[in-house]
Parts: sequence; C-alpha cells; structure tokens
Amino acid sequence: MGETDFPPLKNDLILRAARGEPTERAPVWIMRQAGRYLPEFRQLREEHDFFTICRTPSLATLVTLQPIDRYPTLDAAIIFSDILVIPQALGLEVEMIPGKGPHFPSPLVTPADMARLKSFVDVEKELSYVFEAITMTRKALNGRVPLLGFSGAPWTLMAYMIEGGGSNSLHKSKTWLYRYPVESHELLQKLTDVIVEYLVRQVKAGAQMLQIFESWGGELSPQDFSTYSLSYLTQISTRVKSTLRTQSLPIVPMTIFCKGSWYALPTLANLSYDVISLDWTIDPAHAKQATGGGVTLQGNMDPSILYGTEEKIRKTVTEMIEAFGSNKRYIVNLGHGILPTVDPENVKIFLECVHEVGREVARREQK
Repeated sequence: MGETDFPPLKNDLILRAARGEPTERAPVWIMRQAGRYLPEFRQLREEHDFFTICRTPSLATLVTLQPIDRYPTLDAAIIFSDILVIPQALGLEVEMIPGKGPHFPSPLVTPADMARLKSFVDVEKELSYVFEAITMTRKALNGRVPLLGFSGAPWTLMAYMIEGGGSNSLHKSKTWLYRYPVESHELLQKLTDVIVEYLVRQVKAGAQMLQIFESWGGELSPQDFSTYSLSYLTQISTRVKSTLRTQSLPIVPMTIFCKGSWYALPTLANLSYDVISLDWTIDPAHAKQATGGGVTLQGNMDPSILYGTEEKIRKTVTEMIEAFGSNKRYIVNLGHGILPTVDPENVKIFLECVHEVGREVARREQK
C-alpha cells in the first residue's frame, strides 16, 4: 500500500518527536494500551480467545481502535498483536492461558529441537493476518493518529521458545548461551531474518513507526547483551531501513526498548534507531547524558503509579515531563506495559495531565 492509499494524517506529533523536530507538547501513547484493563476488551475476550483476535483482522482492528475511541488524548495507535506470532510462524505452538500468560506445549529443549522449526518461513503467507489488520486499521483510523507496528527482538523470542513461556530465571535459555553458543547464534540469526522481513512488510501494509521489544534484555550481563542481543538489534535497524529504501517505502522511525539494559544506553544511541524507550528504573538525567541528545527518548513512568491517587499521578507526570523536556525529542509513555487491573479512569487522568503539563513545559522551553 502507498501513502496515497490512506486518509491524510491529522496528528503527526509522535512522528515529529521521533525525528527530533520541535513539538508543541510531548506526544503520548501507552504500551499495551489495547488490552485487559479496558472493559470493552474483556467483553470481547469472553467471546474469542487471544490468538483468534490476533488472527482475525477485523477483531484486531476493533481492539486497536478501542483505546483511541475511549481516549482522544492518545497520539498513536499500536496494532493489536503479540510478539509470539513469530515463533508460531516458525512452526511452534503457542497458547495464551488466562491468568498465566503464554505457554509453549513443546518448547525447544536442546539444539536438536531446532529441526522442528521451518527451514523457510513465508512471512507474507504465515503472518498475512497481521498485515491485513494493519492496512484495515490504518484506514479505520481515518488519519486520527499514526499507527505503530512492532516485533519482539531475537533474544527475547529465543528465551520464550526455550523456557516455554515466562520465567523468573531464564536458566534454560541461558544454558543454551553457555553450553550451545554456536546453535544459539544460529537460532538468533534465523529469528533476525524473519523479523526484518516481518517489519518491512508491516511498513508496506501501512505501519508508520516500528518498535522492537527486547523485554528480557536486562536479564543478560553487559557482556552477554553485547554478544547475544546487540549485534542482532543492529542488524534489524540497518537492514530494515536499507530494505525500505531499496523498495521505495517510507523510512519510518524505529524505537528500541531494552528493558533493564541501562548499561547499553550509550551504545544503543549510536545505532540507527530513532527512539530509545526507557524503563522506570532509569533516571531521565542519566538517560539524556548517556545518549548525548542525538536520539528521542520515550517513557518512563512506573506503570504501578496508575494505581495511585490523582494527586500522585499528576505529581509524577509533572516531574517526569519537566525532567525530559516537552518540545523536542521526547515521547511520554510508561516504563513497561500497562497492568491489567488499572482503573481506566486513572489512565484518563494520566493522559489529560500529560497534555496539560506538556503544553506548559513546552511554552516555557520556547521562551
């Protein structure tokens, strides 16, 4: 799809912020903004299982639009999907168990199990439902806000595929790194190749910005992060942008989110990502100093603040925006995904406060 096939964009605030252009206030969106905290989503889940929603473009579109319809103060939509659609495309079964999360009935136990993975993945065919949902959603948004696409990063996906779901220690996947380093790199490269094509096709379908989730990056030591994560994150950003350029597709902004990898900020700032998303354990002053001002920063309120009083939410938002700045190179978000038991009214307070404080701080900065 070409840009002329979609309605004109009415709010480009997040795209300007990602490119480092001046903004009248800091834009805002929320990781997992379409999800279980919304009663309209829970009602839909009573009728459809999680991956049925992901695999049905009309339902994925409906869910993506739910927070946009409820909160006109959001500056971006993010397609409703899951990072684990890539392991599914590779041939592994993944279930989403209510109250527990993702579960792989037959995870990778030893490198011999890699033979169960498809030697070739037809990304266009296997993940067509994601691309159809992106195109459908982009049209349904009618230009209200940009649409974000996303993918999990190789190390995070590898860990899920070996652990069989969530884990407190990641000892099974780390065993692979230390006992089977050659095979670990082989799996990481296989995932990288699929991710690159997946992201390019998301842009072709209509995604206007991309985010890579290295959710378990902080479980690696700095040395292991450099060995088993960084080189693949580098490949993704450079190869995606190069392929977009070759195919005459928009060179969309790309965000990297490495939860817990505070030590990697200076290095991440020198890759070809436009935005670095921060978790809530990173001080804004440190992040600005470590990244040198050459990339846009995103984040980083502790999601649990949304359980607090209105006064606490407003105080935290004010301090955060004043610390990051509001008229250039900053996107407001949480430091991780919104939690499923948050009151939607507190989200409204958060978003309204972001707008109020953001405009005021931007005015002060422009004087």
